[in-house]
Amino acid sequence: MAKICIGITGENGFLGTHLRNHLKFRYKDFNHIPFERNYFDNQDQLDGFVSKCDIIVHLAGLNRNSSPSKIYSTNLHISHQLANALLLNEFKGQLIFSSSLHENQNTPYGKSKKESHQLFIDAAEKGNFSFVGLVMPNIYGPFCKPNYNSFITTFCHNLVNNKQSQINDNPVSLIFVDSVVDIIVEQFNQKGVQSISVPPFIKTTVREVWELLKTFKKNYFDRGEIPNLNNEFELSLFNTFRATINPKLFFPKNYKTHKDERGYFTELIRESCGGQVSFSVTKPKVSRGDHFHIRKIERFSVINGEAELVLRKVGTSDIVMFKLSGKKPAYVDIPIWYTHRITNIGNEDLITVFWINEHYDEQNADVYIEKV
Repeated sequence: MAKICIGITGENGFLGTHLRNHLKFRYKDFNHIPFERNYFDNQDQLDGFVSKCDIIVHLAGLNRNSSPSKIYSTNLHISHQLANALLLNEFKGQLIFSSSLHENQNTPYGKSKKESHQLFIDAAEKGNFSFVGLVMPNIYGPFCKPNYNSFITTFCHNLVNNKQSQINDNPVSLIFVDSVVDIIVEQFNQKGVQSISVPPFIKTTVREVWELLKTFKKNYFDRGEIPNLNNEFELSLFNTFRATINPKLFFPKNYKTHKDERGYFTELIRESCGGQVSFSVTKPKVSRGDHFHIRKIERFSVINGEAELVLRKVGTSDIVMFKLSGKKPAYVDIPIWYTHRITNIGNEDLITVFWINEHYDEQNADVYIEKV
């Protein structure tokens, strides 16, 4: 069965790049028909593009960083060019147009979207091809341009670079770019002419978004902690924030290592919700522990070497013993009020990964010495 041929105008823009990549790596059952911006001013190339496509997703256009009159005229120009090419080439496939909730506002950008939307409806009815107009909320996600696509990326950019941002309490309707891609794909091969108002991922305010991003800056960027992410919106917002950081400038981050005669101990990850991951390297015939906790949740995972882990409930004499090996990684959770000790019984370094549910606090360590 032949694959459906998809063309995306504006395929190198923010939404276009995400759509193209999702189609390539997630959906795969489509042929990509390349598009270049100069096709709008070259009738032969535009005709060739239209004639090869079963579905065209029209995303190209200006929204900022140009004069109001240029935004309006450019967006209408490319819409007219595309509509004329569809009619000229007797296109019988499907056109999907990404509009914006701004089309209900009296701005050059909003008017260009609204008039383009109606232009495509008229062309579809005249040319008898299918059309879906998607009126989108404010789209955000990784790899936007600051001061262009989304105020969220502008905020992220300013936070990372210690620049000021203008904050207000305006309400805002938001949708994550991955959700937009899924909505677009859901419309593929829908017949007829229709317009859809896409519901937002979340309704919030500009200030609430700013406050969340500030916590990401404080916890992740400044401290290296993984922030507490309570829902899908916070996860998508955090990934948008992380995408603003230049990995060449930010990484690698050196761990702080605590060394002594037994080996060394290193904290790997702190989570803002309280969790912490660490690991230790223990030399052969050396033990660690002989202590217990009264509140901590603690997990031991041996990933290299051979270990003997022994536990005893405080106030009793019964010993519980486990043999753990990096050849068959396993974990043991340490109950509260059980004193415990781990010993390297092999001939190579023992590597143990620890997870606990809280950050280590020297002033309130919850560590009580008691030999097993």
